[in-house]
Amino acid sequence: MDRRTLLALLPAAALAPTLLAPPGMSQAFAEGIDANAILNDPEAPVSGNAKGDLTIVAFLDYNCPFCKKSEPDLLRLVKADGRIRLVHKDWPILGDASVYGAQLALAAKYQGRYDAVHRALMAIPGHKIPKERMLEAVSAAGVDMARLEEDRKTHQAEIAALLQRNLDQADALGLQGTPVFLIGPLKVAAALDFDGFKQAAAQARARGRS
Repeated sequence: MDRRTLLALLPAAALAPTLLAPPGMSQAFAEGIDANAILNDPEAPVSGNAKGDLTIVAFLDYNCPFCKKSEPDLLRLVKADGRIRLVHKDWPILGDASVYGAQLALAAKYQGRYDAVHRALMAIPGHKIPKERMLEAVSAAGVDMARLEEDRKTHQAEIAALLQRNLDQADALGLQGTPVFLIGPLKVAAALDFDGFKQAAAQARARGRS
């Protein structure tokens, strides 16, 4: 729950290699980090444009109110831009209910409903959401609940392994709390609004062409 201050992004010129990035933003991948494992984990859910020219990796927790605040604007950017590949990193660090929510979302992937469950859980207001409330929200999203529970149990090992990889990757990146967004070569450890996401995406693309 650290690093919750909203980020006021500087103009693109401020992100030139010779200058310091503003607080909350830094280079995403330090030396020794396996960027490919983070960007292209075959088990991590992906939405947006799978062949987009910019990848955003979102480390989120379903009990994080700041994640929920950013979510609509992130999805709005992905839709409006049309060239963004969004990688979801379920990183349940805020208790057992967060772990349960992540398990539900990842189990839903096996019936092609990760996005529906993810959005349903993100739409629940507040924090410290009980498991029962999560189940209600997921059920209302039109998910096959019997299959969801069966997949959660059947694929327990795969889901646990993915969550452990996400945790290990977050540790390697030095992440201290949710949300964190890897936007191309940039690491933003703060909540953003639509304009913030849009500006960060433009700066990331500019960096990629430099």
